[in-house]
Amino acid sequence: MLNTVTYDGPAGTPLLIAHGLFGSARNWGVIAKRLSATRPVITVDMRNHGGSDWFDSHSYPDLAADLAQVITQPADVIGHSMGGKAAMVLALTQPALVNRLVVADIAPVAYTHSQMGPIAAMRQVDLARIESRSDAKAQLTGLEPGVAEFLLQSLDIKEKRWRLNLDVLAAEMDKIIGFPAIMGQFDGPTLFLSGANSPYVQRDARPQIKALFPNAMFAKIPGAGHWLHAEKPREFEAAVSAFLA
Repeated sequence: MLNTVTYDGPAGTPLLIAHGLFGSARNWGVIAKRLSATRPVITVDMRNHGGSDWFDSHSYPDLAADLAQVITQPADVIGHSMGGKAAMVLALTQPALVNRLVVADIAPVAYTHSQMGPIAAMRQVDLARIESRSDAKAQLTGLEPGVAEFLLQSLDIKEKRWRLNLDVLAAEMDKIIGFPAIMGQFDGPTLFLSGANSPYVQRDARPQIKALFPNAMFAKIPGAGHWLHAEKPREFEAAVSAFLA
């Protein structure tokens, strides 16, 4: 089972939130707490992340099966980036578990970029020498602005270890940036919510999206990039709340 954090709310359709690559449930704490004003909210650590178990596989069918084990009744589901792909596979393979689906800044397509840069940066940190996050940050080089701070949220200073299974994430990177061949459809309401400044969801992906999610709607958050929920949390929360309502 995945490590979960639950935010109690009024009785209603529960909301499950799946984070992206190198993330964790804690990244979504503020938004989850706000959304729990109208419903119970569950955030998860995906496999090989945070407090969840480590496995040798990191395929989307496996990630979707992990999410299915958390759902005890039909739920609304939000997934960002890697979590969005896992949420899509869940909806396509077990549609009875998903009521409404929000896919945050990702499409059901294979991408050509790799995320090996952050893994290489984390691997070069001499964990034996760190006493604080600032010590580790000084060793995290070659990253885009803000990425080091994000990665450091998954560093356990006391145990001197990353709460990320770097070896498996590296070995499975082709699966992570890809998307499995799935023939099904999810007919439920689906929102593809993107950052207006993000290149992740291009217009030429819409035929593939519509083939799998015929009732898909599209919206963009102005001024936001790929990390739209962190860059524009209030706007993200408002867009999600309006769709789920």
